[in-house]
Amino acid sequence: MVINLSNKLRKKFRKLLQSESCYDAASIFDPISSRMAFDLGFEVGIIGGSVISLQVLGAPDFTLISLSEFVEQVNRIGRLAQFPIIVDANHGYGNAINVMRTVNELERTGISALTIEDTLLPIQFNKKFNIIISIEEAFYKIYSAIKARTDTALYIIARININNLIYEDIIERIIAYQSAGADAICICGIKNINHLKKIFIYINIPIILLTYSNTKLSNLILLSKNGVKIIIKKHTVYLESIKAIYNYYIKQRNINKFYFKNIMNKYSILNKYCFWFFEYMSNFKLIK
Repeated sequence: MVINLSNKLRKKFRKLLQSESCYDAASIFDPISSRMAFDLGFEVGIIGGSVISLQVLGAPDFTLISLSEFVEQVNRIGRLAQFPIIVDANHGYGNAINVMRTVNELERTGISALTIEDTLLPIQFNKKFNIIISIEEAFYKIYSAIKARTDTALYIIARININNLIYEDIIERIIAYQSAGADAICICGIKNINHLKKIFIYINIPIILLTYSNTKLSNLILLSKNGVKIIIKKHTVYLESIKAIYNYYIKQRNINKFYFKNIMNKYSILNKYCFWFFEYMSNFKLIK
């Protein structure tokens, strides 16, 4: 009989964020990787949206996966979770009302926290990548997520991409997301500790940092002193698992070939998706 420990894990997650330490999250993508990470001593796991798209669809991170497909895979991982799991819920799969549905569905999977980001997704026709939605819409996405949860121990994390924002806009958004009720904030785009310090003074909730393995953001003690409770590096472990499969097949077939650098691009047909994007998502072919 499977005992639902989700509430206990959520409370454990809360204790992690209330501690004086900073934790390095394990990137997980299926039940086996989750159990491995727990067994090896990781305190928390992260399920990346891009990785689930690859795992379920064999497709790159172009917001192609549906909510139901995403939830199914998360449920496979979360139903027997042994440690707290954060889920990258992308943009919440739509507007503020869609976000409420997303929270309802993911809450039942046993996860401890989910992130909602302020990026405009899916990519709009004839628009650039990484466009940020208005601060008002982002506020209500976070606010609706808070209202939608039935277990207050489930953490709602506001994710902000600061790469293309000026300092004043970053601070305005951080203050707004906190006032919307976010339990924590996940920041993408911090360059170094000094950059973090300039923003930390405006944050009153735990910080989760997407470091992308930036060596300038690797000192966990220094990060913890500046409000960071969890760091998320690259999802390299998934690529390494694909490499291992590829190299095993090479050995099995006695092929004199080595692992090549763009293996993920080839087997996720990234080039085709990029071609389709420029073919169908821009107006350069319009006849005036």
